[in-house]
Amino acid sequence: MSSSTAIRVFRGCRALLAPAKSSTATPQPAAVKVAKAAAAPKSKAKAKAKPKAEGDAVKPKRVVSKNVGIMMPKPISPALGSFLGAPEASRAEAVKQIWSHIKLHELQNPANKREIICDNKLKEIFEGKEKVNFLEIGKLLSRHFVKAE
Repeated sequence: MSSSTAIRVFRGCRALLAPAKSSTATPQPAAVKVAKAAAAPKSKAKAKAKPKAEGDAVKPKRVVSKNVGIMMPKPISPALGSFLGAPEASRAEAVKQIWSHIKLHELQNPANKREIICDNKLKEIFEGKEKVNFLEIGKLLSRHFVKAE
């Protein structure tokens, strides 16, 4: 290897090993520099919007109905109807009103919050049970919703 070749090789290594010059006062870690370089756009040219042809139709926004599934009002049993004060209700609305009744009258067992102590109104709905686990509410309400055939 000649001396001129060796000098070129070492100069190249110095350029690779030298710290990068930064215009900011605080030095940045190498990982941040690599991430910024990867995130930078390749070209600075802005993409032009394509002109729309006359035949292109604008797609209408999809309308989502809120009255589907458990939000759909259905006919309910007379016992649940007297509790809710309506001949039909959605499952979500029924559960919401039952929970508001439980919270209003403080019917949750303070020692076990999962347990609900039924008053006379709730006993009519929950098959005369004295205590109900909060996970049972949905199952006990299912018999009050009349299935449409």
